[in-house]
Amino acid sequence: MRRPDVAITGLGLVTPAGHTTEANWATLCRGRSTAATDPLLAGLPVDFSCRVVDFDAEAELGRLAQRLDPFAQFAVVAARQAITDAGLEPRTWRGERVGVVLGVGSTSMSTYESVFRHLHAGEPERVSPLALPRSLPNMAAGEVALDLGAQGPNFTVSTACASGATAIGVARDLLRSGVCDIVLTGGAEGARTRIASACFARMRALSRRRDRPDLASRPFDAARDGFVLGEGAAVLVLERLSTARARRAPVQALLRGYGASADAHHPISPHPEGRGVLQAIAAALEDAGCRPKDIGHINAHGTSTPRNDALEAAALSRVFGDLMPPVTAPKGVIGHSLGAAGAIEAAYTVLALRHRTVPPVANFQDQDTDHKLDIVAGDPRPVHSDTALSFSFGFGGQNAVLLLTAP
Repeated sequence: MRRPDVAITGLGLVTPAGHTTEANWATLCRGRSTAATDPLLAGLPVDFSCRVVDFDAEAELGRLAQRLDPFAQFAVVAARQAITDAGLEPRTWRGERVGVVLGVGSTSMSTYESVFRHLHAGEPERVSPLALPRSLPNMAAGEVALDLGAQGPNFTVSTACASGATAIGVARDLLRSGVCDIVLTGGAEGARTRIASACFARMRALSRRRDRPDLASRPFDAARDGFVLGEGAAVLVLERLSTARARRAPVQALLRGYGASADAHHPISPHPEGRGVLQAIAAALEDAGCRPKDIGHINAHGTSTPRNDALEAAALSRVFGDLMPPVTAPKGVIGHSLGAAGAIEAAYTVLALRHRTVPPVANFQDQDTDHKLDIVAGDPRPVHSDTALSFSFGFGGQNAVLLLTAP
């Protein structure tokens, strides 16, 4: 039985690269990092980040902003953008047929920091009664549903830094099963906090280039020394292609393949032979009925950490060999937004297919001697293929690969 094609009909983005899809695309194509010294992280060993700037939550959301933590604020604004982009009107849709599936990598640490300060000071009476509900990881999806009247299945998936991509794959399955007609999916993260910076610094996962934050995030570059904390959200509107065409929706891309796997190797380190990554790539290709030679470009996970980039490059070399397509890695520009990264980068892959252009990797100069990739550097590169892969990997050995094609 042929499975129905799933279309992406709307995009919404709130990231360090901008608050609209147009701003994000322009920033991405310039290929310059958004990293800068962050007053929120002052005094810490790593005091810089890629942050969402000039975001006025009260102007965007009114009084609603007061009960939402940043990750939920980003999600609601991105969801509003996405449904507008898709030409949807919540007042007229069948709410019970509209689902929300979002990926979140961690709970709301900014709220916990505030609570801990009050408790440490012996002031429990100053803890907000909203602290618990606003910090729950499911509240991004829950608040999107409340805001838009989406009454179908509503939940959060958490697969660490693969969460956003995993959510998109799960959302597609809801459509294929017939449970929903529309699913708002993606990811949100607000982990640009002192706790996160201190923890990742102790793990030696963050770049230490305090003197030049703008040069810190450099995926696949030989001089990489760690990632840069980011934040933000992306929401994509998914519909069955037949449904989208029936309402004459603007089909932006097709989600043709999804592959997921677990390394079952180590809580933090990826499998040294990339077995889980290879398994997820193979599953996405098979799901879409594609072969490696069909792939026109790759949106790599590319965190800018020495070990992870090397293992990802080795896996890509094994799959593609001499057929290596152009490779980009947006974390050079926007840093690592953890649970939101897979969703943001899926949206970027849609934009790349739409514009038939692959954005460059920020700060890339030269690769390690092993496993040479065709890194897009300096300027955007025109491409003529209609098919791309987007990779996301996370702690716990989580792997998710999306295969997207132009409509």
